[in-house]
Amino acid sequence: MIVKNRLLNYCDNIIYQNTDYFKMSLDSVLLANFVTINLKDRNILDIATGNAPIPMLLSYRTKAKIYGIELQKEIYSLGVKSVKENNMNKQITLINDDAKNLSNYFESDFFDVIVTNPPYFNTSDDRFINDNLVKSIARHEKYLNIEDVLKISRKLLKNGGRLSFVHRTERLMELLFLMKKYNIEPKKIRFVYPNKNKNSDLVLIEGVKNGKTGLKILNPLFVYEGDGIYTDEVRRMYGGNDAK
Repeated sequence: MIVKNRLLNYCDNIIYQNTDYFKMSLDSVLLANFVTINLKDRNILDIATGNAPIPMLLSYRTKAKIYGIELQKEIYSLGVKSVKENNMNKQITLINDDAKNLSNYFESDFFDVIVTNPPYFNTSDDRFINDNLVKSIARHEKYLNIEDVLKISRKLLKNGGRLSFVHRTERLMELLFLMKKYNIEPKKIRFVYPNKNKNSDLVLIEGVKNGKTGLKILNPLFVYEGDGIYTDEVRRMYGGNDAK
């Protein structure tokens, strides 16, 4: 069922979602707050944009042109509807295509920033494998894996451009290896924990194309207090004490 929700608690913008697929995740909010955005940035790309939460969230932080690409038409269409209703279509452009075809749309070295909340699980991992097809494609690397993202980023990022993404902590070593392989130098990492009593399950990573070595490990990010309420930091990301 298609529903219309507020995008964040401090604004009047909305996001269309389908409850049969999935809703805007905390991962997207964390990534949109984590990525480094500079005043000189002109072009930003979100790979596997889904229903476009990250482009819409980034529009609060930058005047840059933002592009998002999404393979699944059902989800892409929801993003188009939200962007249009929010009057963001002059800043945000969405593309319904396979991300591996991005070179058909953009020249090499075009983007200042690339972000992605990609599928987390490889095809041999059976977690969520019995979900509906739309969810399965979004969660499993059937059509897009992290190596694809890094190949695309090496080609489309400007020299010194930034790639930021969120992924499963359990795959950290694989992610760092592939970043080095494709000349995306890891520059900052932030581990995300459900709460102070649990291990990290997500990691936020940013790298620079052909960047110099020098990695920063940022303070940990805790999502929930012990009572299951968002921490102050996460509540601020959503827009204050109304976030639940």
